[in-house]
Amino acid sequence: MIPTAHSPLATHQGTNTHTAQRTSLTALGKSLWRNRQLIAQMTRREVMGRYKGSIMGLAWSFFNPVFMLVVYTFVFSVIFKSRWGVGGEESKAQFAVVLFVGMIVHGLFAEVINRAPGLILSNINYVKKVVFPLEILPVIAMGATLFHSLISLGVLLTTVALFNGYLHWTAIFIPLVLLPLIIFTLGLAWMLASLGVFLRDVGQTIGIFTMVMLFLSPVFYPVTALPEELRPWLMANPLTFIIEQAREVLIWGRLPNWTGLGGYTMVAVAIAWAGYAWFQKTRKWFADVL
Repeated sequence: MIPTAHSPLATHQGTNTHTAQRTSLTALGKSLWRNRQLIAQMTRREVMGRYKGSIMGLAWSFFNPVFMLVVYTFVFSVIFKSRWGVGGEESKAQFAVVLFVGMIVHGLFAEVINRAPGLILSNINYVKKVVFPLEILPVIAMGATLFHSLISLGVLLTTVALFNGYLHWTAIFIPLVLLPLIIFTLGLAWMLASLGVFLRDVGQTIGIFTMVMLFLSPVFYPVTALPEELRPWLMANPLTFIIEQAREVLIWGRLPNWTGLGGYTMVAVAIAWAGYAWFQKTRKWFADVL
């Protein structure tokens, strides 16, 4: 793309182009729509760049989740002989499949959050040398992560179909189940992308946070495995509800909790707006710090 006077990549001409940024959700929607082609191009470049130079290239995005699912099945079902405890006869692969759903949801959240503090730091030229819509950087990171999550979902659904002989029709609701988490994660990503510029320690600690979230989510164990008095704390984890609902529609063939999803979505939109507003309010100081 060649920068022009009106393009998102136009060069600075002595003015701070990051001041007086609008913070409303309407302004966010307009920015995403106006820069949709740029987002698509940079997301594609992000995905392809991850496998640049490898012999198998993009095929790794398919083989990685396949390999992980095989490992989970062998370790938990063959070696540890783990069972999820849903009653009835469980196949050897069922525990691994149920676990894999939790890993996909957590991975969607963790990959974006882990990258967020470094999004501005790794694109300093976009701050200092060109006029660039910085607010789309977390969206690009989310787009690349969603691509890999969709591949993993495809592997999961194929495995379920092979072992069960069918897929539950409720699997069509998985986009609606994941949407609130995507909105929530973007809100945190905008906030962390800004904080990462001013507090470099954020990037060092966020990996610990996402690892803690993994073990405090019902990824490796069901909610019912915890004592009653501890379950409210587990349910306070924003990943818990989404993981449980994803399993409902993908594995157990039940409809999602629409009321819960509606409430989660409203909270997620509020957090997304707060994160976006914080990002827009603080971006005028990015160039001074970098």
